[in-house]
Amino acid sequence: MENGERAQGVVINVPGSKSLSHRYLIAAALASGSSTITHSQKSADLLVTRSLLKQIGAEITETDSDTLSVRGVNGQVRGGQGSPLLCNVGESGTSCRLISAVLASGDGLFRIEGKGRMHSRPIEELCSALTRLGAGIVYTEKTGYPPFLLQARGLNPELVKGELSIGMDSSSQYFSGLLLAAPTCPSPLVLELGGRKAVSWPYVGLTLQCLTDFGIAFSVETRPSNTAPWQLLPHMAWREVALAEPGCLRITVQPGSYKAGSFAIEADWSGASYFLAAGALGKRAVTVEGLRDDSLQGDRILLDILSKMGAHVQSTATSVTVFPSELHGVDLDMGSCPDLVPTVAVLAAFAHGSTRIHNVAHLRLKETDRIAAPCEELAKVGVVADAMSDGLLISGLGGHVHHKRGEDTLPRLPEGACLSAHNDHRIAMSLSLLDVVNPDIRVRGCLDDSTVVEKSFPSFWGEWERLFS
Repeated sequence: MENGERAQGVVINVPGSKSLSHRYLIAAALASGSSTITHSQKSADLLVTRSLLKQIGAEITETDSDTLSVRGVNGQVRGGQGSPLLCNVGESGTSCRLISAVLASGDGLFRIEGKGRMHSRPIEELCSALTRLGAGIVYTEKTGYPPFLLQARGLNPELVKGELSIGMDSSSQYFSGLLLAAPTCPSPLVLELGGRKAVSWPYVGLTLQCLTDFGIAFSVETRPSNTAPWQLLPHMAWREVALAEPGCLRITVQPGSYKAGSFAIEADWSGASYFLAAGALGKRAVTVEGLRDDSLQGDRILLDILSKMGAHVQSTATSVTVFPSELHGVDLDMGSCPDLVPTVAVLAAFAHGSTRIHNVAHLRLKETDRIAAPCEELAKVGVVADAMSDGLLISGLGGHVHHKRGEDTLPRLPEGACLSAHNDHRIAMSLSLLDVVNPDIRVRGCLDDSTVVEKSFPSFWGEWERLFS
């Protein structure tokens, strides 16, 4: 990286990975003894996970501003006896899906409920799998959705002859939740990837990384087709699996105890995405520190997307810099990185030509409909964006706006208009990119709720202001 180029830009730090923070806190809570976790997120979703883990007996304390001490329950998850232990997951889908599987591995009665759209987000596929492994499930409102009662009796692989198929058509978190619960089983559990497609596969890689770090033994097998023989991957070769096909991958998890230790959570590529995109759209280069170039986080693929769109990107082992660039439209399958879609939609809005984003139909089931919401908000500033059955089609306004557009033709909000976050942190943060195209918009001030960023990035607006200082 050229020092002169970097000196003219701005350097940003982002929180630890939200996805890894959930997983490492859960693993530490299941371990025997005390673990130390540094750089874990302090977002609203992670506070939900911490609260739920405390309810099942884990002790979690902040030893300093960046460090948590977690004393685990040694795999002994206890629910209510007679009356259910109330587990409110708020609006955290990750907490709901990962911890529901873990609760089912214990003993006792739990009531899982949430708020907002949580009761409209499906969980039937996970609950069906837990039922086959011995859990009791009673939906108290709508079948297949929270809230529900969970009668935990431990998970017994013998009930499914040691092997269970579960799909990832709408979420990879069902699979990850079962992986996290599997070590508590009395015998090995084989989880085969089923369904019709596998969305968000890289998040399963993060779960396997967590299991590895906490000393859990597992093996991964793949095959080229669902009629071919299984092939055992060499040790750690699962890290090279970029995509997974239903019927062609299975993971065998051995019974075992999570081993306490000291762990550092790497920086969050999802949180970094807004700042890296700002580097391409704005007038100044942006560097984000602390990003691992060997990360398994799926949103690392933003570097490839930016490059494909024509952005000037430079990276080191621990940082990435993106420079102001003229962008062009592209065709993108974003099934493996759905959280990036709102961000890429705004990038595409100011590129030459059209951008098609596809294989993300499951985005309609997130905190909001993340296909419709970007289209609705971009239309307010004059961008034509069409919602499709499995994605978006964005007609770019053309080129790097600061070089190609005069001040009078910059995208603007009509007088009196406001932007909506749709109660979704990722929509709010992606819309902030309008500020680097036209600072007069001042997105934070015209959002209906700028506080939604607390779900994953509480310090976002403070860091965002540094782009303009």
